[in-house]
Amino acid sequence: MKILLYNSEYKDQWDDLVRNSRNGTFLHQRNFIEYHRGRFRELSFMIYDDKDRLLAVMPGHIENKSYYSHQGLTYGGLVLSNDIGAKCVLDIFEHLIFTFRQQGFTRFVYKAIPHIYHRQPSEEDLYALFRLKAFVCERNISSTIDLRNCRIEYSTQRKNSLDRARRKEITVQRSEDYASFWGILADNLFSKYKKSPVHTLPEIELLGRLFPDNINLYLACDKEGEIIGGTVLFITDQVVHVQYIAATEDGKRNGTIDQLINFILNSDIFSDKKYFDYGVSTECGGYYLNEDLINQKEGFGARATLYDIYEIIL
Repeated sequence: MKILLYNSEYKDQWDDLVRNSRNGTFLHQRNFIEYHRGRFRELSFMIYDDKDRLLAVMPGHIENKSYYSHQGLTYGGLVLSNDIGAKCVLDIFEHLIFTFRQQGFTRFVYKAIPHIYHRQPSEEDLYALFRLKAFVCERNISSTIDLRNCRIEYSTQRKNSLDRARRKEITVQRSEDYASFWGILADNLFSKYKKSPVHTLPEIELLGRLFPDNINLYLACDKEGEIIGGTVLFITDQVVHVQYIAATEDGKRNGTIDQLINFILNSDIFSDKKYFDYGVSTECGGYYLNEDLINQKEGFGARATLYDIYEIIL
């Protein structure tokens, strides 16, 4: 086995492995990782076998004597080829831990890829973390619907909200007008949380151009054609994930958020996907559960998928 540091000459190899991997998504491709490279001191790894075949890659960066995989991504983790097994993954982790200790790092923080994103079962990394005495330092609940096996039954509250949206003739369509939606989203986040979107408007516009099949914007309009809400979806082979969703005050009163979700769940556009993932409803490392928010999501029939972050003290 051979473990090399990533550099730009390996970009095509890296992206080819991610596209053909068991568990990688477009978030692991180099164009996505590097859109915010100025914020992180990257230290990513490429793992080869003795015949120089690329077996796995791991995006990561270092900060304050800690190694992260990866704070800039919803999930980081080890991306696996079809040729790699449990013993090899354990060897990789043991080698990395030894190297981190030799380099004077004090922590290894690892964002596991949630199982719903796996094309094939790929939890060898969780076994390796167990063997190395990692602990769960953060656990967030995301609300997920299995689109293949679950007959979706909406709650009465969700049905009533959708009735209001239909009476107001709210329609949903795909758009490239990120600027109009970003104004609504920014107002929502600042008024409620005093926060800004994770992505700036130029960043999400850039990512939308780089990944037009994976990042889609859908806008909701009233019968006069005014934009009253929208959602940005991150779309992978397996999952339709709500990255952002927001509505104006008028849109909220008239069921716009529910109309957007209902559109996604019932649209033929996403009929080939296995899961709809509505996003997390927890804060403070998972210790605070936003009960109103998760109640709205569960009203569509969604149930918990865990987004876990592990830590090893070095």
